[in-house]
Amino acid sequence: MGNNFIQLSDVMLCYGGGTVALDHTTLGIDKGDFVALVGPSGCGKSTILKLVAGLLKPTSGAVVAGGREVGAAATRSAGDRHASLAPRLRIGLAFQNPTMLPWLTILENVMIPLKIVEPFRQDFARKKKGEYKDRAEALLAQVGLAGFGDKRPWQLSGGMLQRASLCRALVHEPELLLLDEPFGALDQFTREELWDIMQALWMAKKPTVLLVTHDLRESAYLANRICVMSARPGRILETREVPFARPRTLESSYSPEFASLVQQLRMRIADARKVADAALPLATVQGVTA
Repeated sequence: MGNNFIQLSDVMLCYGGGTVALDHTTLGIDKGDFVALVGPSGCGKSTILKLVAGLLKPTSGAVVAGGREVGAAATRSAGDRHASLAPRLRIGLAFQNPTMLPWLTILENVMIPLKIVEPFRQDFARKKKGEYKDRAEALLAQVGLAGFGDKRPWQLSGGMLQRASLCRALVHEPELLLLDEPFGALDQFTREELWDIMQALWMAKKPTVLLVTHDLRESAYLANRICVMSARPGRILETREVPFARPRTLESSYSPEFASLVQQLRMRIADARKVADAALPLATVQGVTA
């Protein structure tokens, strides 16, 4: 299985009707790393994230997170059984849609993980007006939302809601943070503001992060490594180290070196699309869903 904090080993995932979403995918992520997945729409980026979260089970292969096999296939060799004994990871999730509960205040929404995730849940009734409230308010202040905790979701802009969503994903100090295009619905100016906030949050706490994004500048700004995926059936074609020192700045993201990396990623994805398009007629003749 390897010694990575997150490990996908020769994973395949097939949907009903013969659609292969992931094809023999192997990926290792070290503890505290920040990895971005990029590639064409429908290539399986979000599928990998859902497999790591345990929301999907692989058709074959194995997914291990923090020493525990998640979404396990039906059988497991005796030598791998120790993986199922590791404690479950605390996971934080943030999506393109912040999905705040409208009947709760922003502060109450941010505190939801403390109410449902161990070991915080057992102390929630006793600490919700003290330590836990202070923790949530400190995070809100860190993302520029000091004083907005008593507002309702409908009173905040989309960018403010996404800031609150990041706070909710981090309030219980997750070991693993899964981000599925969390800034994709925002305007460019707001998105870039949130890149700075996300970078600062990661540098302060160093959770392991897996980011799914279509924005190549975003991947180069935030991640330590970028995994380029092929068109469906998805597989990882290449992993690129991001060489830029932190903290990264918006000014540096317009440098020739930064632009060159983004262009190389763009061309790699374009080449992968061409290969997939060229194979489509053959796959159709053979009765394979591409």
